[in-house]
Amino acid sequence: MTILVTGSGGHLGEAIVRILRVRGSAVRGVDLKSSPFTDAVGSIVDAGFVRSQMDGVTAIIHTATLHKPHVATHSKQDFVDTNVTGTLNLLEAAASAGVRSFVFTSTTSAFGSQLRPEAGQAAVWVTEDLLPVPKNIYGTTKLMAETLCELFYRERGLPVVALRTSRFFPEDDDDPAMRSAYSLENAQANELLYRRLDIADAVSAHLLAVERGPGIGFGRYIVSATSPFEPCHLTALARDAAGVVRELYPDCAQLYAARGWKLFPEIDRVYVNDRARRELGWRPEFDFAHVLDSLCAGRDFRSPLAREIGSKGYHDGVFDDGPYPVAS
Repeated sequence: MTILVTGSGGHLGEAIVRILRVRGSAVRGVDLKSSPFTDAVGSIVDAGFVRSQMDGVTAIIHTATLHKPHVATHSKQDFVDTNVTGTLNLLEAAASAGVRSFVFTSTTSAFGSQLRPEAGQAAVWVTEDLLPVPKNIYGTTKLMAETLCELFYRERGLPVVALRTSRFFPEDDDDPAMRSAYSLENAQANELLYRRLDIADAVSAHLLAVERGPGIGFGRYIVSATSPFEPCHLTALARDAAGVVRELYPDCAQLYAARGWKLFPEIDRVYVNDRARRELGWRPEFDFAHVLDSLCAGRDFRSPLAREIGSKGYHDGVFDDGPYPVAS
């Protein structure tokens, strides 16, 4: 069984190819740019190129995309071309080639405006049942691509699993205020409470989706670290998140103080991964409890895979204000 991985030069694509190679699985990486994890260089917008990569392929993991940080540097048409037309080309080729499992890397950004509650309101409990309302072209095109995936399952019988991943990138936050208030490690440790995912757990979710996809047919799943919060915490999270965390983890204050870290005073959403754990059998390993265990032991809380891949960035150029051209 050959697994085709698109975007094999990116964070997630490389991580998936690395793990499949270690397992001895047949894998073919494609990307716009050459890399040690790319077997064929070409664009998914080119339908002919996509068709040429289907020989022997029985599963596709489609990670290639224009990301949120590209909103400031690429046109809306670029996003439609890559995220929508590129996905359509892959779905067409997969259905024609008899591919048995298709996994689409989507994003929690598809929820868009739903993720920020009104002032004074409780934090949002984010499950797959929350109606998506994208707020930019990135979220819009990812949602469009999800809908195409569902259409191909209904019309062509192609099994597709769409994984709405939360943040797994290692770069600094795109918000200048966040970058100035918290160190990179501090912010990302905090995010594992409610909106972050270690790349090792992202890989395991994708590989389980390949395996389980034919039995599922079509499914959407939130893929984020398991949060310790429950619905009963939502009101308090919006006004005193640090207090909630200290109550749940009494050792947190001392461990954070030793590093000069601080908790977020407010949390506006909680990503809920219950369905992915239940239906995919996914067991993410890297959560906030793991962070505290790592701090206690004096080790990095990131997975070895995350440390090995490191930071890639999103742009060819360098900008004056941090890693992104604008906050978005």
